[in-house]
Amino acid sequence: MTKPVKVALLMAASLFMEIMDGTIVTTALPTMTRALHVSATSGALMISVYLITVAIFIPLSGWISQHFGQKRIWLLAVAGFTLSSLGDALAVNFAMLLVMRVLQGIFGSLMTPTARIIVLEKTEPEQLLVMTSYLVWPALLAPAIAPVAGGAIIAVLSWRWIFLINLPIGIVIWVIGRQLIDADQPGARTQFDVVGFLAIALMSISILGGFEVGTHGRQWAWLAGLLLGCGAGAAYWSYHHLKTTATPLFTLETMHIQSFRVAQTGGLFLWLSVGAMPYLLTIFLQNIFHWSALKAGSYVLFIFLGNVCIKPLTTPLIQHFGYKINLLVAFVLIFASATGLAFVTLQTPAWIIMGLAVMSGGMRSLSLSSYNALSFADVPYQQRNDANTLNVVMQNLAQGLGVSLVSIVIALASTTMATASAYRLCFVFLGLLVLYPILEALTLPQDIGASTR
Repeated sequence: MTKPVKVALLMAASLFMEIMDGTIVTTALPTMTRALHVSATSGALMISVYLITVAIFIPLSGWISQHFGQKRIWLLAVAGFTLSSLGDALAVNFAMLLVMRVLQGIFGSLMTPTARIIVLEKTEPEQLLVMTSYLVWPALLAPAIAPVAGGAIIAVLSWRWIFLINLPIGIVIWVIGRQLIDADQPGARTQFDVVGFLAIALMSISILGGFEVGTHGRQWAWLAGLLLGCGAGAAYWSYHHLKTTATPLFTLETMHIQSFRVAQTGGLFLWLSVGAMPYLLTIFLQNIFHWSALKAGSYVLFIFLGNVCIKPLTTPLIQHFGYKINLLVAFVLIFASATGLAFVTLQTPAWIIMGLAVMSGGMRSLSLSSYNALSFADVPYQQRNDANTLNVVMQNLAQGLGVSLVSIVIALASTTMATASAYRLCFVFLGLLVLYPILEALTLPQDIGASTR
């Protein structure tokens, strides 16, 4: 195994720890709220404050890692994330837990983009498909494993252990990373773009906050609309500032590159769909079928099985058929699996539910692997740090919106139909989200991303 592969696997482990932590809390939330004697609404802040903190600070990652060194920042982020996880587990009250979640969010926002750029900054185009495949694994596995892992931990131990499991992972990867990652080289020092940071932070807070508020009922619709309007205004402000300032937080020039652009625009809709699917399937099986968290999680685990089964084939498939064909096939089957899950009942044979979950996971893996490689296929080396920051901002925003979007669709649909029907409609809605990526993929040249194949 070559050193770049070892580094990629190490970075993937840190990504897995961060994504797993961000998703496993959802399963444990009811138990945690009871143990800490807070309402379900207050308990949801444990998720919201983490997502919003990550969204605020993630745009800083590119400038900070370039200014202070990628290895130094990654080691700091892993150590901080691990220690704040310990703080979560030792929290004596809800306030202390929220403070620790904010700290986790800050260090997680530094760890994720820095891990990606350590792998991708100097990777040759012909190696991108292989190297990005290692970085896709955490995003595919963690959301699928989290429900069953969280259910098992809660059933056997206590909620504090969902944070304590980060300790051995964090300690091991920090020790290995200190020895394995090359020493930092002096980088270009640029002035910090305060205005750009504030504009993007306002955009992220407003959009994520608007969707979150929208899940709390019609009486808050006015505030949700106000926040989303503010987010739209901040998005325009961010775009205009980054395009016109001499030293932007990150450049938008990479959006002129077709392969990078489609990976961001189509990838946004794809993440909204496939990122929310494990969550929707989990709550559907628990709330409509009245299954236990552990049983529901064991079925969601088949999404993970689909990821695993197709992953060894993704690189050969892309190399043989190209990105366009693979993306179109993956999108169509994602739509088919989401629609199929909308029609399952308690009488549906288990193998059908499992098969649809496997199909969803497999096509999720194929499409995300394709988009991840396309993102950097034609990006010059000197622009990869900026491209990586923009890519992570877009991806994080989509992942943060997914769960809230599901909650809003179910809440709105429940006002005109039975709750079970509302859940089923939400499956169809997630399937329809891939229509835009399908239309976009149809316009792509057949040889797009040829340099990586």
